[in-house]
Amino acid sequence: VCRSNKSPWVCLTCSSVHCGRYVNGHAKKHYEDAQNPMTNHKKTEKQEKVQHTVCMDCSSYSTYCYRCDDFVVNDTKLGLVQKVREHLQNLENSAFTSDRHRKRKLLENSSLNSKLLKVNGSTTALCATGLRNLGNTCFMNAILQSLSNIQQFCCYFKELPAVELRNGKTAGRRTYHTRSQGDNNVSLVEEFRKTLCALWQGSQTAFSPESLFYVVWKIMPNFRGYQQQDAHEFMRYLLDHLHLELQGGFNGVSRSVILQENSNLSGSNKCCINGASTVVTAIFGGILQNEVNCLICGTESRKFDPFLDLSLDIPSQFRNKRTKNQEGGPMCTLRDCLRSFTDLEELDETELYMCHKCKKKQKSTKKFWIQKLPKVLCLHLKRFHWTAYLRNKVDTYVEFPLRGLDMKCYLLEPENSGPESCLYDLVAVVVHHGSGVGSGHYTAYAAHEGRWFHFNDSTVTLTDEETVGKAKAYILFYVERQAKPGAEKL
Repeated sequence: VCRSNKSPWVCLTCSSVHCGRYVNGHAKKHYEDAQNPMTNHKKTEKQEKVQHTVCMDCSSYSTYCYRCDDFVVNDTKLGLVQKVREHLQNLENSAFTSDRHRKRKLLENSSLNSKLLKVNGSTTALCATGLRNLGNTCFMNAILQSLSNIQQFCCYFKELPAVELRNGKTAGRRTYHTRSQGDNNVSLVEEFRKTLCALWQGSQTAFSPESLFYVVWKIMPNFRGYQQQDAHEFMRYLLDHLHLELQGGFNGVSRSVILQENSNLSGSNKCCINGASTVVTAIFGGILQNEVNCLICGTESRKFDPFLDLSLDIPSQFRNKRTKNQEGGPMCTLRDCLRSFTDLEELDETELYMCHKCKKKQKSTKKFWIQKLPKVLCLHLKRFHWTAYLRNKVDTYVEFPLRGLDMKCYLLEPENSGPESCLYDLVAVVVHHGSGVGSGHYTAYAAHEGRWFHFNDSTVTLTDEETVGKAKAYILFYVERQAKPGAEKL
């Protein structure tokens, strides 16, 4: 109707194509027009039955029901929705786009081969696997690819025994589900394990994490639907739910028992969040000391808080500096953000501290110390902040080290740490492209066996350290550098 080529939606009842609900809404008008004849005539018994008009987004292949006013992920018994998806994918790869794809593949292959030849003097196959976008699921894909490259964390899940959740006729079958289904027999740990196993095996260029996404819908209501989500928020929910599920165990066998058998993970771990320790707290868990001092009587209050990641403000004086090469003023560094997080600050009037000695709320100062560093230090740069009416993005470039991040000066007792126990090397970076939290796109950079890769949903390309260093990081994953044999104190 409007000749728009943005977000075309195809009606799965009559195959007509209109613009989707995020453009001019002609797909919705088509649905409404289809309902009108039913109201003008005497309804037959068959017409009185609820009619569900389902459309499919031709770009993301997600399906939407106008009567339910919701996205759905189930299919018919004959799998007709999946057949439409496959047909659309075949059209996309047809003669209309084959020339463009061929040229792009030639460019990619030539650049990849030139870089692969330099690895140990011989050609090495690109074994990285991408993750298909299921409809604005780039936030999930970027986090999954980052976690898959944290070796200690990933290996733990890949070595877990498989859990058979479906028996009989449905065993091993992957089906589409609706979120209203009463089936609670799902396992986030199991689907997470399957997804990690599918990555880096080299047998396919892209893997579809639909089973994991279904479980996410089931146990994390915040992430239902196909709208863009915050990658950091998803990572926190994912780690928290993995932690809780690992404590519970399956089939009567506690997963924490497996963890306790692994002395490398549990030996020195004392950080427990919501119960017993798991691989999540053993690797990502650290402890903060929060010191609050009353400015009236000088009473000091200390509290220890476990953490899985640290959220750092970008200091206000750097918020207009958007690119690495932009002149004017000093460049914001990760150290500036860490210093802002740990520096002594006076609490404002809205955060008055209840002093137990004064028996009332008083002005006070607050300071954070790191009491225990984690094996994997996850740093979240707070790029989104609320103004009067909307959530804006801080687009400042923050310089970060790729290796040798020294955290000793932020420790409560630095004298008790070894010579290299406070040094961290970068392993993954999540980047948000765009202006708002509810829009834009997420990609990830990650290091694997000495090489850096760029993960953009189903596309994975080799890249270099210089490109990674220029990225406007949103989440940074640093791995603790292993002390050299004989370096530790006797």
